[in-house]
Amino acid sequence: MSQAMIQLDGVTRAFGNTLAVDDVSFHVDAGEVLGFIGPNGAGKTTSMRILSTLDTPTSGEAWVDGLSVIDDPDRVRKRMGWMPDGFGTYPNINCEEYLDFFARSYGLRGKNRIRAIRNVMGFTQLNQLSKKPISGLSKGMKQRLCLGRALIHNPKVLILDEPAAGLDPRARIELREMILELANEGKSLLISSHILSELAEVCDRVAIIEKGKLLAIGSVEGLLQKEMGHSDGAELAQLEVKFMSEPSGAIQWFNSRDDVEVVSSTTDSILFNYAACHRRQSKFLAELIDSKIEVYEFSEKQTSLEDVFLSVTRGEVQ
Repeated sequence: MSQAMIQLDGVTRAFGNTLAVDDVSFHVDAGEVLGFIGPNGAGKTTSMRILSTLDTPTSGEAWVDGLSVIDDPDRVRKRMGWMPDGFGTYPNINCEEYLDFFARSYGLRGKNRIRAIRNVMGFTQLNQLSKKPISGLSKGMKQRLCLGRALIHNPKVLILDEPAAGLDPRARIELREMILELANEGKSLLISSHILSELAEVCDRVAIIEKGKLLAIGSVEGLLQKEMGHSDGAELAQLEVKFMSEPSGAIQWFNSRDDVEVVSSTTDSILFNYAACHRRQSKFLAELIDSKIEVYEFSEKQTSLEDVFLSVTRGEVQ
């Protein structure tokens, strides 16, 4: 077994005839942030619940910091912080009391407990809300408190299920900064989210799952390059050209070329794949203008993680 901080090896979880997780294997190294993405019902939360010792796989094995989540769940929980998609509110309890309860649950005592609560409240910027009842917190503040609960025992591994769900833009930016800071401290993070633009900015790698199967895994940049390339490995750029008039003549000109792959066209534009080299693109544009086609815009379309996701997945549910 490798020295990965999180590792799944052939994990399968069946619910009757449904395979919620189907032979999934991946790892997360120390200080790495892995984004875990997929449609609703793809198997993300089930995989995370297995890693968090809240469920057991039908087959396969999983480890956190070298400890089996099946054979050694108590020790795993001391090394892992779990932030679920949502958590219940509690009557007549404030933020400080909530964190104090979980600090005691993890065995923190005396000055260590007080220090842990103070550090977590400072990190999540909840100091001014320490005496505020949980029931009165906004969605963003509840997410901060839930993250604080996961951090209270200073775990090496964090598993965060949809931490940015329902947050306003400022709260998402602040959460992103906290995630990057935690990774810089050497913590390993597995994060699921439907806000793919956020994941692209914080993740070292991304794993895409659908219908329980892992479809792709790699760096965001690597997946983007693969999406833009042919199967033979040639790198392409996706370009868009806009015209002053109907592009019927332009479409004929594009279709006459072997080095162009037309993706789509509208009444005044064509989206196409072409070689990524800027020198070749410049020559191509000059030839296009020389053909008497009136061009008013020529630009490269930036492929996003959303594009990769749509290309890899098929929109299937189970």
